[in-house]
Amino acid sequence: MNLTELNRIAAAMVAPGKGILAADESSGTIKKRFDAIGVESTEGNRRDYREMLFRSREAMSQYISGVILYDETIWQDAKDGTPLVKLIEQSGAIPGIKVDEGTQALPMCPGELVTVGLDKLAERLKKYYERGARFAKWRAVIDIGSGIPSMTAIGVNAHALARYAALCQAAQIVPIVEPEVLMDGDHDIDRCYEVTTRVLNKTFQELRVQRVALEGMVLKPNMAISGKKCAKQAPVEEVAEKTIRLLRACVPAAVPGIAFLSGGQSDEEATAHLNAMHKLGPLPWGLTFSYGRALQAAPQKAWSGKAENVAAGQSAFSHRARMNGLASKGEWQSSLEKKAA
Repeated sequence: MNLTELNRIAAAMVAPGKGILAADESSGTIKKRFDAIGVESTEGNRRDYREMLFRSREAMSQYISGVILYDETIWQDAKDGTPLVKLIEQSGAIPGIKVDEGTQALPMCPGELVTVGLDKLAERLKKYYERGARFAKWRAVIDIGSGIPSMTAIGVNAHALARYAALCQAAQIVPIVEPEVLMDGDHDIDRCYEVTTRVLNKTFQELRVQRVALEGMVLKPNMAISGKKCAKQAPVEEVAEKTIRLLRACVPAAVPGIAFLSGGQSDEEATAHLNAMHKLGPLPWGLTFSYGRALQAAPQKAWSGKAENVAAGQSAFSHRARMNGLASKGEWQSSLEKKAA
């Protein structure tokens, strides 16, 4: 393992003013997104849509540090025969790959899930590296509800995340470690804070046990935020303050960077929260975004599957990428959104 090189890539992934595009939606998820804009989810349409994003020169070269791909996408070529991976590299961004294989019910733990995909991961990582992937992603899902999460669910998911991370580093691939505490429930921000603290502490304990070099990874956590169904939604400043307090308590300074998931927040909410965190003084790690829906909802709508709308889709993508790039330096203002509109 060349830790110097892993550290260089991890640092580039969280470079100031840039963030990671999560374009790794499963076939089922992208079908839902395409259904919403009236586009059939064929392999060709999925390719055309992602090619549109990767050819958005302004967004990709100025505000996107890396792209997380789905297995189908990493092997696809653009219409002119250029591998999509090459389009990403040509823009100066780093190609990455989602390697988990989704979730299964966790035995003896009703309502809880465990992420699977460790079998044969070592062989898959070799092929992805040869194709150009230099980082990977594995997502664990922790739900908050009555009597959950259990320590069993937190423990098995943290253990799997650490095993995945060790396999990645052995294959000279930077692991994005994503323990997501979902915001689907009616819990308040303090309950999210408490559960996320337990999840991150357990995750870092497992990473140490399995000898993962913290300098060669990126953390992709949720923010401390109210559940979607909670009657009292925490304001932007409270989300920022509690999230930073939580990360300072749980994330070692050796980690080069933290790239947040948007987790169901609206486009502007995700941007405003990230921006507010950068107002809270110097931080020990790079702090940026790794957004999927919060970067893509606007370009998907603008594109709507029509070739004549490619420029409009790219313009919408560039705007959201720029807004989040500014937020990752604490330079975003809501007035900039209105100007674009």
